[in-house]
Amino acid sequence: MTADREIQDEELMGVAQDPEQALRLRRSLRTIAGATSLSPDLREMARSVLSGRVDIKDAFQDPRYTEAVYQRMHEIRRAADDQTYAERQQSKARFAEWDARQQADLDRERAERDAPVYGSGKGSRSGQS
Repeated sequence: MTADREIQDEELMGVAQDPEQALRLRRSLRTIAGATSLSPDLREMARSVLSGRVDIKDAFQDPRYTEAVYQRMHEIRRAADDQTYAERQQSKARFAEWDARQQADLDRERAERDAPVYGSGKGSRSGQS
């Protein structure tokens, strides 16, 4: 297996309930893999799953990875508890903007995934050569 390989949504169906959830999970793993603000263990877990070196179910059971997830959840909770009302409102607004961008990206990915494939692209638009 090459380092450039990335798993497909179908390979996440062991934990995802449907193709939409698999798409979102793979996108989340990409985000985690590239987030320099997260712990090296979390980034390594995401990269390992994305490359297919580690099955996602195995990653969920690995104590090193689960500890990193729980640690990050604790950090998020502590930060949320320390926010003022004004900061919470700003966070909500930033999240709404981020969520709208994410939804647009998901819509684009869905369209690409679900677009019909017409062979090599040669010949006429009706699919006839």
